Amino acid sequence: MFYYLFRYLNQLDFPGAGMFDYISFRAAMAIMLSLFISTVFGKKIILLLQKQQIGEIVRDLGLAGQLEKKGTPTMGGIIIIISILIPVLLFAKLENTYIILMVITTVWLGFIGFVDDYIKVFKKDKEGLKGRFKVAGQIGLGLIVGLTLYLSDDVVIREKADIDEIGVQTELVDEGFTSEQPGTTRLTTDVKSTKTTIPFFKNNEFDYEYLVSFAGEHSPKLAWLVFIIITIFIVTAVSNGANITDGLDGLATGSSAIIGATLGILAYVSGHVVYADYLNIMYIPNSGELVVFIAAFIGATIGFMWYNSFPAQVFMGDTGSLSLGGIIAVFAIIIHKELLIPILCGIFLVENISVMMQVSWFKYTRKKYGEGRRIFRMAPLHHHYQMKGYPEPKIVTRFWIIGIFLAVITIVTLKIR
Repeated sequence: MFYYLFRYLNQLDFPGAGMFDYISFRAAMAIMLSLFISTVFGKKIILLLQKQQIGEIVRDLGLAGQLEKKGTPTMGGIIIIISILIPVLLFAKLENTYIILMVITTVWLGFIGFVDDYIKVFKKDKEGLKGRFKVAGQIGLGLIVGLTLYLSDDVVIREKADIDEIGVQTELVDEGFTSEQPGTTRLTTDVKSTKTTIPFFKNNEFDYEYLVSFAGEHSPKLAWLVFIIITIFIVTAVSNGANITDGLDGLATGSSAIIGATLGILAYVSGHVVYADYLNIMYIPNSGELVVFIAAFIGATIGFMWYNSFPAQVFMGDTGSLSLGGIIAVFAIIIHKELLIPILCGIFLVENISVMMQVSWFKYTRKKYGEGRRIFRMAPLHHHYQMKGYPEPKIVTRFWIIGIFLAVITIVTLKIR
């Protein structure tokens, strides 16, 4: 909203109003405001949760310090969601298709998580929302995202055009830079595309159309079908991965902040024609606006850690964890970096896999030997290290370090091919 206000004031030569034209300035404002909201107003929300007796229900699993967390306020994901949405609504271009999708994602999965937490806390049902309803909600969001990216005319990538192609000449771009030397232009064309970034390969791009090339002239439409299916899978997998990772104080929050910072860098270079050209990656018009959103996301997660770090004064609950995972998934899909998720979200991936391995092996050995056996002392993986006697802060810090290492690898893939 401020963007439109100051855009109008800029026409009246109001001093400083032109700053709001710059993504970098609005992103800085968004991260500062989200930090302020999550830290200052976060305390008030925690007190409200305590007053309503919205406390964590803890099962005794024999983990060190576990029972001490009983009664700690949960549903703190509300703090994260509010701290994201308010700065985005104030500083982002609200007509931007990508921003609209990210707001829908935040609210949609936040609502599903809220219902799950509500059932656990107020209905005293430890299982919460039935798994099939969660998955249905995640599939629904995946469909919305996939179909929007397919149908919207604003969702394109910009490619260099051959001299005989009809294109658009681009000179002025984001942040006031020129595409090449001052006064020069480049012939380009905006196209709908199912291309995505693939790490470590020379051309750094993979088109889903390759998977259905057997369909001949129908392959472009089938490629979008494949893309929508993959979108649904990624949204479901990453949101559940974040949910599973949320088991230690600050683990999911800190990991998400690291991932968010990396996605912010990727969005900035993908939405800036100069940097995209220099790095030889696909340029996605209007995606630079996502930097404002991810800045609010980073500020919200870091601010939430003020209260969520060990020993936690509040837990995010499914309200927060499902939202964080979904935001990360949809954001990566929008900027065509979803194939980097296994690297960037390696913590979420390993946590997910550890649960699947544990459950599968237990069922297999119980069927074969009459007694279930385990690979880990407890799943997900962070509980395995707890059972081995590692202090909770040490486990969380080491997971963060691994997350930073994976983030660096993700960024490096832009040049290592």
